[in-house]
Amino acid sequence: MKIFITKFALYQPSPENPSEQPKLEYVDSLFRRRLSQITRMTIEAVHGLLKEDESAQKILQMKLCFASFRGEIARQLKINRGLIEDASVMPAPFSLSVFNTPPAATTIALGMKAGYTAIYPSEDDFSSALIAAASSVLSSSEKNIIFAYADEKIPEEYKNVKGYSETLPLSFACVLSGEKSAGAVEIDLSAENLKKIAATPDLFLSFLKSAE
Repeated sequence: MKIFITKFALYQPSPENPSEQPKLEYVDSLFRRRLSQITRMTIEAVHGLLKEDESAQKILQMKLCFASFRGEIARQLKINRGLIEDASVMPAPFSLSVFNTPPAATTIALGMKAGYTAIYPSEDDFSSALIAAASSVLSSSEKNIIFAYADEKIPEEYKNVKGYSETLPLSFACVLSGEKSAGAVEIDLSAENLKKIAATPDLFLSFLKSAE
């Protein structure tokens, strides 16, 4: 099986400031002020696909598939702290702490109405998220789909927890298509190949950069 990436966009904070967030000046100020780092990065990455060309409106009509390993981890920590210290949680913070907040906020911010899904990569293997995103294209349910990934900075409170990583936060988005076009990156979806190029987000990003 093969699939093609026709567009790609990336957002990543600077190494000097891993807590850095995109400004999102194209988003309503009252809306963006409540957004977390991961949600802001997701919006920025998807927005990066919307270059000033004739394909922008077509992209906005595509469904969005979002993947993350940790989701709104910083907000979840605040929720847990509130439960421990005050035995209560306010509705507004809770509503923004769920796993599907980044794609939901992205569709609102950019006016996308085709729908979205939020998935966790199975067994910590990023390629499983890629295959899940590509499945609707491979089955011909959709001609194209936006696949977005994001993970924010892990709070230092988790420093002594197994699995803690100081890897720089990362967000990227791409358009997956079943049809090859000029400049498209072809991906062989065999298990052997995906293990080499998409076992982790960083591996997949390196593959895309090398294919440019």
